[in-house]
Amino acid sequence: MIRIQQLKIEIPKNLSKDDFAVYEKEAIEKKIRRLLPKRGKGDISWKIAKRSLDARKKPNLYYQYIIDVTCENEEEIMKQIKDKNISLYQGTEYQFPYTAAKKPSVRPLIIGMGPAGLFCGYYLAKHGFHPIILERGKPVEERLKDVEEFWKTGKLNPDSNVQFGEGGAGTFSDGKLNTLVKEKYGRNKEVLKVFIQHGGQEQMLYEHKPHIGTDVLINIVKSMRETMVQWGAKILFDTKMTELKIKEGKLQGVYTQEGEFFPTHYLALAPGHSSRDTFEMCHEKNLPMEAKPFAVGFRVEHPRTMIDEQQYGGEAPYCLLAAEYKVTAKTDSQRGVYSFCMCPGGYVVNASSEIGHLAVNGMSYSKRDGKNSNSAIIVSVTPKDYPGEGPLAGVRFQRELEKKAYELGKGKIPVQYYKDFKKKSEHSGIIQEGFLPQMKGEYVFASLDTIFPEEINESFIQGMEHFHRLIPGFGDDYAILAGVESRTSSPLRILRDEQGESLIKGIFPCGEGAGYAGGITSAAMDGIFIAEQIAKKILEQEEQLDEQP
Repeated sequence: MIRIQQLKIEIPKNLSKDDFAVYEKEAIEKKIRRLLPKRGKGDISWKIAKRSLDARKKPNLYYQYIIDVTCENEEEIMKQIKDKNISLYQGTEYQFPYTAAKKPSVRPLIIGMGPAGLFCGYYLAKHGFHPIILERGKPVEERLKDVEEFWKTGKLNPDSNVQFGEGGAGTFSDGKLNTLVKEKYGRNKEVLKVFIQHGGQEQMLYEHKPHIGTDVLINIVKSMRETMVQWGAKILFDTKMTELKIKEGKLQGVYTQEGEFFPTHYLALAPGHSSRDTFEMCHEKNLPMEAKPFAVGFRVEHPRTMIDEQQYGGEAPYCLLAAEYKVTAKTDSQRGVYSFCMCPGGYVVNASSEIGHLAVNGMSYSKRDGKNSNSAIIVSVTPKDYPGEGPLAGVRFQRELEKKAYELGKGKIPVQYYKDFKKKSEHSGIIQEGFLPQMKGEYVFASLDTIFPEEINESFIQGMEHFHRLIPGFGDDYAILAGVESRTSSPLRILRDEQGESLIKGIFPCGEGAGYAGGITSAAMDGIFIAEQIAKKILEQEEQLDEQP
């Protein structure tokens, strides 16, 4: 095929999303025929490979595209083209490398059904390996009821909440699917294709920053589960692994909280970044792990119209959703401060999973039409910041912060205007008219400056002031802070080799909780990688068994 890069089209202000789709198709086709020889002669087909927003000349906005064109005599056509942005291109299609001819004598086991466990199970099931998945939480539709009940009443189910249950923590987020992970095998596109097959929009394949939205992702996860079961997967909800059985450095199986034993020699350990009791059990079993850096901070809310104005140079065109941003800074003490999990037109949500502790996250629906936009503004921390030593030191640090946040808000999300946070002053009792928190879960005004060590507070303020210079209004007095954002990534890494296997043979640490991913897509990609490694091990073992007399 022929790949055309840096093809630009101006975005009209007054076209609806549907009208823009027609306009876009006609404009792209017209430009393709101008760029290629024979100017419109002959049949061509094309597809968008990538689309990103260019707002450098705002308020005039453009989409910039990479377009893949298929036509006759492509090599001959290329001989006539001197444009460096046009070239022959061979795409990469992902292929799962192993298929089981029969049901394995010992079925692989997966712990956790977040993105990593979900995709690991999906590909093992699809290719005949009949995995068993143990998920401590509930099916996503039942989990949704528990989460909404928690937001309404404050009654927390420690095993079915924003963190735990089918779909993992990413289910109650913006459903962002962009990732910085680069790999040559095509797993990234494969993840998006699977989501599309189960209800996602086609444009997820080419958007620069694709997203699903919580409301859509819930149905996609359910559809994937139903497909896996049809393929021979066994999925057990409300089933928490509580112990690993290890003999002579090799996995023999796992026990659940009900005392049931599941024998296996192939375990994908994908517990999620909040599975602190699982981390403790693995540490007691001498599973090699180490503390790692992550980041902590606050959710910061602004009026969506203000962010749109600054990013678009005016009101958002009808065909565009709420504006996004990404900001980074380096403080005087050399700490990184940056935005994370930006939710345009979204909500701040109570994302707690332990009684007596409170953590927040951000969430958007697919339309991104809430009155506020928010993101986590977070400060990097390292094991030097954690209390004590050892691989669980970061977990202790998280718990300490979350306990303070819970006590500060008496179980409600503690919030504070930025001007009060900077001055370390109590809330005046005056509510900024027209700008209130947009949250899932109850909130209360409180003094957030008492949660973090002073150096982190100072770094946060330095970051906010820098971002205010980049996006005027970002550090306004009445920006709303909510705490505490402490679950940005896993505070530890469960060590594994290049084949994904732990020093304890048969255990394959996987996904964000194990320290090998940082979002829905990267966790799903890691799940596919671990599925490949487990499938290979199973086939090697089955071949040896077949050769025995």
